Amino acid sequence: MKKYILLSLLAIFLGSFAAPAKTAPLPKKNMCLQLYSIRDLIGSPELYAKNHVKVFKELATMGYTDVEPAFYGDGKFYGISPEQFRKDVESAGLKVLSSHTTRGLSPEEIKNHDFTEAMKWWDQCIAAHKAAGAKYIVTPGFGTPKTLEEGQVLCDYHNAIGQKCRENGIKYGYHSHSHEFQKVEDQVWYDYMLNHIAPENMFFQMDVYWAVMAQVSPVSYFKKYPGRFKLLHIKDKYELGESGMVGFDAIFRHAAEAGLENFVVELEGTDGTIDIMEGVRRSANYIRSSNFVKASYSKR
Repeated sequence: MKKYILLSLLAIFLGSFAAPAKTAPLPKKNMCLQLYSIRDLIGSPELYAKNHVKVFKELATMGYTDVEPAFYGDGKFYGISPEQFRKDVESAGLKVLSSHTTRGLSPEEIKNHDFTEAMKWWDQCIAAHKAAGAKYIVTPGFGTPKTLEEGQVLCDYHNAIGQKCRENGIKYGYHSHSHEFQKVEDQVWYDYMLNHIAPENMFFQMDVYWAVMAQVSPVSYFKKYPGRFKLLHIKDKYELGESGMVGFDAIFRHAAEAGLENFVVELEGTDGTIDIMEGVRRSANYIRSSNFVKASYSKR
């Protein structure tokens, strides 16, 4: 009996020195990165040319599957053709999901309700985004109108853009910050847009961090306007989950009400104790390790 006990103790003792169990790899999930997050690395044609190969490979290694560029102009992305940009992205095992760009209206165009020149710009823009492989084009924001009369002109403009995008097989959206939740005359501007822009012409890419900063519940908007939020910007003060301010679990658990098809991770920056790529990596790990985030929401 004593011998048995001694052998058991010895086995336990030796077992404590056994090699630790391997950590299971994080699950794969469809997730996109807004490239504005890494603007200090690729946010100009010169930086892009120098760093994009290494950076895109690192994003793929972290588990990102798609990118959302934020540097389009004159028919080019980061100073290169749409075809070359698509090739650069896909060479790293990524895809171009969506893009942030827009063409504003001058005071004269708003006053005259004249979108003629603007729509010529959108013709080129849509063609370039199709060549880049983008499924969505998103206006990254507009100033808040001074009156609802001016606001209606902007809504008419978004309807015109959305119709043109839809006719060309691309979905058009609007990205919000916090100022859209201010009132214009007696109405919340964000709600006015939701009520005066046709759902088939424009979806809303709510930035959930800025909504919370405006003291607005993203989930309450999903319930009030179901199906209108095909894309979301998933963002925190720094890396995802860092602040505890944003209820990501509730947001993702109401994805069906939102109409979510894809989401985009964005970082404004870090707190300075880590570099931006580490923040981007930690945010990827947060998404991949969160059981309330599905592997895919895509309707493609």
